[in-house]
Amino acid sequence: MKRIATGERLDWAQKLEALDFTIHHMYGELYWDERNAYQFTLSQIEDDLEDPTNEILQLCYKAVDRICADPALMTRMAIPAEFHDAVSKSWKWSDRDIYGRFDLRYDGKSPAKLFEFNADTPTSLFESAVLQWEWLQDMKQSGRLNATADQFNSIHEKLIGAFQYFKNASDSGVFHFGCISDNEEDYLTTKYLADVAFQAGFEVVLLDMEEIGIDPENWFTDLEDRRMENLFKLYPLEFMVHEDFGSHLISTPTKIHEPLWKMTLSNKGLLPVLWEMAPNHPNLLPAYFADDPQALRLENAVRKPLLSREGANVTLTSGETTIAVDGEYGEEGYIVQETCLLPQFGDDYAVIGSWVVAGEACGICIREDKSPITQNLSRFVPHFIMD
Repeated sequence: MKRIATGERLDWAQKLEALDFTIHHMYGELYWDERNAYQFTLSQIEDDLEDPTNEILQLCYKAVDRICADPALMTRMAIPAEFHDAVSKSWKWSDRDIYGRFDLRYDGKSPAKLFEFNADTPTSLFESAVLQWEWLQDMKQSGRLNATADQFNSIHEKLIGAFQYFKNASDSGVFHFGCISDNEEDYLTTKYLADVAFQAGFEVVLLDMEEIGIDPENWFTDLEDRRMENLFKLYPLEFMVHEDFGSHLISTPTKIHEPLWKMTLSNKGLLPVLWEMAPNHPNLLPAYFADDPQALRLENAVRKPLLSREGANVTLTSGETTIAVDGEYGEEGYIVQETCLLPQFGDDYAVIGSWVVAGEACGICIREDKSPITQNLSRFVPHFIMD
């Protein structure tokens, strides 16, 4: 694993905008960053990232079994009591999930370590599936990368396959997509997934979350009062369950994506559960609920809220250094995880996002930040494979 100075394409911004990607800069800061790229060997991808991702995912599925069977554990993970039964039924009925992203610490030498699982509403998907692939093709065509260079990236094809599964089971042939449409990053991710569903054969409808209604029989409905057979919502389940229409999630016939059982995985409480199930696993870090006496034994630890996003309210301690990120999370409780600093390349810390679609590892992305805590403005950097 190396960071290679590749330099930007002269017309890189125009090429991204031609693909309807408008957030190459966010809040005046560079977000899409192709000044450098990360080079991996094939064995690093297959042995150190792809295989461990699949293994961690299977362990996560076992953790869902464990969490759903233990109401006290669900309570400890801040899953509301009135949703316990619905979450368990969602898992028991094998409600299909679509995608997720593991955040991994990897330096090309030692085993990858799981930092967290973005299991419900991960973004950076369009960048990972399409933009970095187009970057690779341009770089090869221009001769700036060897023609044999490849990329760990079958995300788009796997997503089409996932939606084709739902298409084959669909009665209406319509798939609805909801997000907070004035959040540009969320909107672009949702729009991309809607396009994938269209390519899989669906009629698609894109809505703001505030435009979703409920009929007397608890079906979610759109602006034309059509019942939704399938609804993908890029909106956190842990928010939905506390809102007015959240109670309808328990009994709605509408199939929600991601399904309710994902609440057990999109929760930092997953980390101590995994560590208890598989202590000393090479791809896990010691992790405990904050009120566990064992948490005090970690000399260097990262304190994370059970429910938080983009590094908010995370506090990292390493030796005499403490880094804290502000935010609005933490009311539900915290976990602590042993500190394992991200590898540095130049002045930047790099985290690997390992994508899973329909239960299978299928690609990676890399984000860089000057801080060892990855946040919402961390830059996206492409990658390639070349031995």
